[in-house]
Amino acid sequence: MGTMAEGVRQAVENCLRVRAGEKAVIITDEQTREIGEALRAAVEAITGPVQFFVMEDFGPRPIDYPAVVEAALQAADVSIYAAQGTKGELQTFRRHMVKTVEASPKLRHAHMVGITPEIMCDGMCSDYVEIQRVSRLVHDRVKDAREIRVQTEKGCDFTAEFSPQLKWLISDGDIRPGKWENLPDGEVCTAPATVNGKAVFDGCLGDFFMERHTSLAEKPVTVEIRDGRAVRDSLTCENTELRDELATYIFETDANSSRVGEFAIGTNTGLTRLIGNLLQDEKFPGVHIAFGSPDPFHTGADWDSIAHLDGSMIAPTITVDGETLMEKGQFCFE
Repeated sequence: MGTMAEGVRQAVENCLRVRAGEKAVIITDEQTREIGEALRAAVEAITGPVQFFVMEDFGPRPIDYPAVVEAALQAADVSIYAAQGTKGELQTFRRHMVKTVEASPKLRHAHMVGITPEIMCDGMCSDYVEIQRVSRLVHDRVKDAREIRVQTEKGCDFTAEFSPQLKWLISDGDIRPGKWENLPDGEVCTAPATVNGKAVFDGCLGDFFMERHTSLAEKPVTVEIRDGRAVRDSLTCENTELRDELATYIFETDANSSRVGEFAIGTNTGLTRLIGNLLQDEKFPGVHIAFGSPDPFHTGADWDSIAHLDGSMIAPTITVDGETLMEKGQFCFE
């Protein structure tokens, strides 16, 4: 574990590489204001005054995407979103914000949904040189993969198939112009062509679910996936409230919210434990998949969804075209 100051410095100086004279925007909320203010102070020490927005200043959440925020991002060189996820806000705010970022060829954006002081002192203090090394090794193994099988001791067993038309992406904390990445970072991901088998999520879930449902280790979520889509009648979880919420999100958000849009392998080997927060846990060495948006802007997928719900698996065995990449959560590079 490091310190808040170290995590802030990593984000501002190493990942975003903020420079004097740049225009900067920081978006936070009241719950995350301590982190937002720390990031603001570090950025302003380099650039001078930044445009600083607090979500609640625009009204009760979820909020719509304010024109003043859009205009600020369009003019910015660097931006940070450090706030908690709120039900519905992926659709009303964050998707619009990301599209603004993607439309700018110069903007470097750090996306920190669900960030906490614990994560700032943990995942944000990892050795990003090592994360970049591991990410390249993983990318080299998977970039031409035809299929990858994922198995865990909890009964997870599915196979994802891949298309050469869909790009594998490295997210390793090196945020470049025209790009946005989640921080803390460390993953290699793509949109799979299709997925078949049984997924058992015993790590944690993303979006607004991680606010109320942290670790799934004791009550995993299980779902069959057929031809790339979740099968509604197969969705099970001992937590019936969570199961019902998931059913609504996955199967009723839109026509593609039940489709697997992301397959990712965590590469942040500096993490030593799971904390029940997807922002960090999805970077822990292992696998997560997401139902909903395949991030078509980056992967090249020809479909999209307004939903995106990640779920992670603990200590998987990953087999790439018959060769073992990970054995029960441990990389096998040699």
